Amino acid sequence: MITWDDFEKIDIRVGTIIAASDFPKARQPAYQLSIDFGEQGIKKSSAQITKLYQKEALTGKQVIAVINFPPKQIADFFSECLVLGVYNENKEVVLLQPAQPVKNGCKIG
Repeated sequence: MITWDDFEKIDIRVGTIIAASDFPKARQPAYQLSIDFGEQGIKKSSAQITKLYQKEALTGKQVIAVINFPPKQIADFFSECLVLGVYNENKEVVLLQPAQPVKNGCKIG
């Protein structure tokens, strides 16, 4: 069990994907994403979402991500946030998204 104080340490925000590209150096198929989090800035992420999403369709899509992890190096790329999703029955990632458009950087709570 975690405490409420533990949960409050996690900074989960809404952002809009502004660019998506292939990430051929990743061990598992992935995209490199650039995500606009408004006042929190633009952050990069590696996301293993290639099975259900075409990179061309990701631009403009709002996603939910943890933005206060330290950067994680994946091959020659530094991932600055963790895009959140649900694993379906085939262990494919379905992105978490707000049900309605919201301002980039809005905090999840």
